[in-house]
Amino acid sequence: MKQFLIIGLGNFGFYLATDLYRKGHDVMAIDKNPVLVQSIKDHVTQAVVADATDAGTFKELGVKNVDTAVVGIGSVLGDSILAVLNLQEIGIAHIVAKVISDPHKKVLEKIGVKNILFPEKDTARSMARKLDNPSLIDYLPLMEGYGIIELAVPEKFVGQNLKQIDLTNKYGVQIVAIKSMDAEHTLFSPKADDILNQEDILILLGPENGLDTLKTATQK
Repeated sequence: MKQFLIIGLGNFGFYLATDLYRKGHDVMAIDKNPVLVQSIKDHVTQAVVADATDAGTFKELGVKNVDTAVVGIGSVLGDSILAVLNLQEIGIAHIVAKVISDPHKKVLEKIGVKNILFPEKDTARSMARKLDNPSLIDYLPLMEGYGIIELAVPEKFVGQNLKQIDLTNKYGVQIVAIKSMDAEHTLFSPKADDILNQEDILILLGPENGLDTLKTATQK
């Protein structure tokens, strides 16, 4: 069980906090809005009406030993920055922050936030990729220019082994796992002689341009 502090209880913060709590973690959720705090109090370990922009808030709450603090404040840039600075002030090492724009992201990066979420942008990019490629099951941005995708095995790869399709040399893409369509069986770190079946799903890691080139090549 880990300890999480979720700051800001809009849709993002609410669902994140309640999901983590359902998974068995210790979750404290805070927001300035008493209505939002009231709505979540039965779905987390502790819900508190508090102002994360107040320098003394986190000291009063005694949260310096949480494993991760997530700043879900996005609509007011200044509030997001102050919340992060106050967390840093009390020595919380692992801070994750939600952003709503590229300037917001750049500011948080400047003050040392390494774990940044851009939900709207990431969701839109994921949806665009799925609409563009019907065989794409899921897409997860990994870092700038890189991603992880789940791809149904293209028809032209069925019956071939990994050495024959040679995705690493052709596209710079690595197959990190192969799982069955029903998700009951997953083969991690597959070997060169593993043969692909029509029901398989490939989990691929690589640069986005390589993933895009692979997508185009397999649609021909």
